[in-house]
Amino acid sequence: MANAVKVAKKENDGKGGGMITGIIIVGCLILGFIIWKFIMGAGANFEGGVNTGEPLPNNYLAMVYKGGPIVPILLGCLLMVVVFSIERFLVISKSAGKGNLDAFMTKVQASVKGGDIDGAIAACDKQKGSVANVIKSGLVKYQAVKEEGFTSEEATETIQKEIEEATSLEMPMLEKNLTIISTMVSLGTLAGLLGTVTGMIKAFGALSAGTPDQGALASGISEALINTATGISTSALAIIMYNFFTSKIDTLTYSIDEAGSTIVNTYRRFRGSLKN
Repeated sequence: MANAVKVAKKENDGKGGGMITGIIIVGCLILGFIIWKFIMGAGANFEGGVNTGEPLPNNYLAMVYKGGPIVPILLGCLLMVVVFSIERFLVISKSAGKGNLDAFMTKVQASVKGGDIDGAIAACDKQKGSVANVIKSGLVKYQAVKEEGFTSEEATETIQKEIEEATSLEMPMLEKNLTIISTMVSLGTLAGLLGTVTGMIKAFGALSAGTPDQGALASGISEALINTATGISTSALAIIMYNFFTSKIDTLTYSIDEAGSTIVNTYRRFRGSLKN
């Protein structure tokens, strides 16, 4: 019953979270356009005080503005990577709990091996977070099967099933929005490539005239390179953050598996001592 209530709550949170995610994506794209149009395209960045003029020397905001209409999309993608990376960092840090995760795991394993299950549960209550919640579920089930006198194999299956169910409720939230960051890896590259192509089309268009327009040629090449650089920057940041968070989640999952194995082995030793 408790698990059913948790599942329903997770589903409701997921629906609300999906709407918030959509709002954030749209907001990032709008903000990207605002930055491109009103900050990078401010007249103060250009000769003559208008954004139709040439960028002032060493004014990189104006140079990026000249990248064309694909730039605000790339800026929106870059903002998405930054915003969702901050959001994932906060969520994963909270899931690890209040204290140091390694110290918590060492304490819990020592308590379980010493037979102090109540002490291990108290440590989970103090630590809080997804990892502690999953381990606590396994410890509570350990006490239940111990009172009922399950055999080692029955207890192993029951405890592991409880840990798996608790994990299925807690851990998926850690991977939420990671798909967006991973999508930005490809989307950033593709959007940058699109800007590169449009810039090169303008450059070749300038060459196709009877007398090549050197200004249009330089502008087209500049636009192509600006979009390439912005797209690569977005993709590189997305790759770094995605791998970072994936590594963090793997560490949390390993901690849960390690604790589950300790709980099961402790019960087996307990049953073995009864036989002796």
